[in-house]
Amino acid sequence: MRPVDLLIVAHGLANSSAGKPKQAHLRRAISTTYYAMFHTLARTSADLLIGGANSNRSKRAWAQTYRALEHGVAKKCCMNQSVMQHFPKPIQNFADMFVQMQLKRHDADYDPNFRAFKSAVITDVFTVNATIDAFEHTPKRDRRAFAAFVLLKQRNP
Repeated sequence: MRPVDLLIVAHGLANSSAGKPKQAHLRRAISTTYYAMFHTLARTSADLLIGGANSNRSKRAWAQTYRALEHGVAKKCCMNQSVMQHFPKPIQNFADMFVQMQLKRHDADYDPNFRAFKSAVITDVFTVNATIDAFEHTPKRDRRAFAAFVLLKQRNP
């Protein structure tokens, strides 16, 4: 699954009607936008820790690594400023947006009183797209370190 495809779907949901889109479409767009970030991190982690598509990687190990990403653990890591401050700014921005979008997804998916607004959803889609692009253009060694941070349990020395 390509995260850009998820963002295209989210944008389409937000623009699903000429006038005011249905709340269900806007809520799905928020959720889908978050999942673009989640799948970016899962794919990056698997590619950088196991090997990319053109490598001689174990498909099973790659899938296991991809699926190892946990929403709550990743959010907690992204909120750990004492560690995050050591990453380059695009990774810090990705982590901040990951947390924001996860909170928005929870509201959109679980709060029956939540109201979404088309302009805010479209802004989030474009912001997430730019955030993912900047993240993907940071050096591999920094993205690999971030992947290890969000996937592997931290132990004190």
